[in-house]
Amino acid sequence: QVQLQESGPGLVKPSQTLSLTCTVSGGSITTNYYYWSWIRQPPGKGLEWMGAIAYSGSTYYSPSLKSRTSISRDTSKNQFTLQLSSVTPEDTAVYYCASRGARQAGDYSMDYWGKGTLVTVSS
Repeated sequence: QVQLQESGPGLVKPSQTLSLTCTVSGGSITTNYYYWSWIRQPPGKGLEWMGAIAYSGSTYYSPSLKSRTSISRDTSKNQFTLQLSSVTPEDTAVYYCASRGARQAGDYSMDYWGKGTLVTVSS
């Protein structure tokens, strides 16, 4: 019964940093072999995996977003966070946190999803 909940501002100004927090309940973000991801969906477009932080604390990022993305965690709060810098209106999207256990290479499914939160980038 792992549950994930996104939180953070729904409006961010261009050039600023988008910051979101995912609060996890029902399971620990340090559970062996689990990975904790951020995924977004711009209006009218498909899902885009942004990056993840592993149970060990190692991070992984989409090549297209790596230069602007930072994922971190606070194990004492069982939370992990997303920071996306230098945002533009093209970063407007529903942002999801999600989690998965270890998989075979090429399997991109997630075991658990948050409900998502809309972040609008606008001046």
